[in-house]
Amino acid sequence: MSDILREIENEALKDVNDFRVGDTVKVYGKIKEGNRERIQIFEGTVLKRQGTGARETFTVRKTSNGVGVEKTWPVYSPLVEKVEVVRKGKVRRAKLTYLRGRIGKAAKVKEAAR
Repeated sequence: MSDILREIENEALKDVNDFRVGDTVKVYGKIKEGNRERIQIFEGTVLKRQGTGARETFTVRKTSNGVGVEKTWPVYSPLVEKVEVVRKGKVRRAKLTYLRGRIGKAAKVKEAAR
């Protein structure tokens, strides 16, 4: 039974730009307002990626008007138009939840020379 589910999930996978935890990304998300659809850009640092296959999700954090905002998207969602990497980050952890308690320059991630 699990083989059948895995096969169906693999059909839903699409090509996604390679990004990692610590990278600064622009997420182009589709927003529906009434009967209209538009694309809204959410730019921030990737805090975590979790899950595998079609169920994989990623969380992006940005500061908007002095308030931290986090959004979590499924990687292979049709509501995510594309994910564009702005800067590569140099981190040594898989989850950057410690950034939630930091403000200003302390909340920055060093740039990597990948």
